[in-house]
Amino acid sequence: MSKPLILVTNDDGIVSNGIRVLAEVMSEIGEVIVVAPDSPQSGMGHAITIGEPLRLIPSDLFDDLGIKAFKCSGTPADCVKLAKHHVLKEKNPDLVVSGINHGSNLAVSVLYSGTMSAAIEGAIEGYPSIGYSLADFSHNADFSHTRDYVKKIAQEVLSKGLAKGVALNVNFPPKQNQRIQGIKICRQAKAHWEEEFDHRKDPYGRPYFWLAGNFVNNDKGEDTDVWAVDHNYVAVVPCQYDMTAHHSIAQINDDWDI
Repeated sequence: MSKPLILVTNDDGIVSNGIRVLAEVMSEIGEVIVVAPDSPQSGMGHAITIGEPLRLIPSDLFDDLGIKAFKCSGTPADCVKLAKHHVLKEKNPDLVVSGINHGSNLAVSVLYSGTMSAAIEGAIEGYPSIGYSLADFSHNADFSHTRDYVKKIAQEVLSKGLAKGVALNVNFPPKQNQRIQGIKICRQAKAHWEEEFDHRKDPYGRPYFWLAGNFVNNDKGEDTDVWAVDHNYVAVVPCQYDMTAHHSIAQINDDWDI
C-alpha cells in the first residue's frame, strides 16, 4: 500500500523551526513535499500574488530527510496553488498541513493568519487540510511536546476524512512542566484585538506607524479555543471558507423592504 502524499507549507518561511518539525513528523506517515514561502508571511491572511511574477526555486533544506522542497516568493495561499498546478501536477495530495506556526492563531486571529489561509486554500481545492500553531512566538520555541499530537491528528484526518470545505485550526499551548491534558474540539472564542498604532518618526523626520495592541477575551465559555489552550489542552476548531451568515438570510429577507 502506497504512502499518503502530504503537502507541507507555512507562513513563517521555509527556514523556520516549526516547518522543520512538521516535515519531520509528516515524513513518518507519508510521502512529503514542501512548498513554503522564501521569507516570513505572517499576517498575510488569504492574500494572493496577482501584480508581479511568482518564483519557485528548489531548496535543499530537507535533503537530509529525503524530502523534495521548494521555496516560493509568494504568500502561503500562493504556495498551495503553485504546489497543485506546478509541483504536484497530476497528483492530488491526500493531506495539506500548514505550520507549525510560531505563535497562536486563536479566535479572530484565524482571519489574519497566513498559516490558516494555506490550510483553507487546501480545503478550497478539495483536500483535507490542517493548520498547526504553537502559542509561543519565540524563534527558538520548543515544539517537542507537539509531535505526538501533530501526528495523531493528521492520522485521524487521513483515516476518517473531513467534511467538504472544512479545515482544522489546531493550537498548542506552550511547553510547560506538566504534560498536555489532551485534545478538545472547540469553537472559536469571541475575542478580538484592540489595536494601537505607535506613531513614530524615522531618522529623516518622516512619520510612520507601528501596529501594536492587546488581545481581549470577554468570552467566558469553557468550550473555546482560548480556554483550551489556557488550560493546557490542544484546541481543534473546524473552520470553513463559506463565510455566509446563513442565520441572517431569513431575518434580512423579512426585515428589508425589497
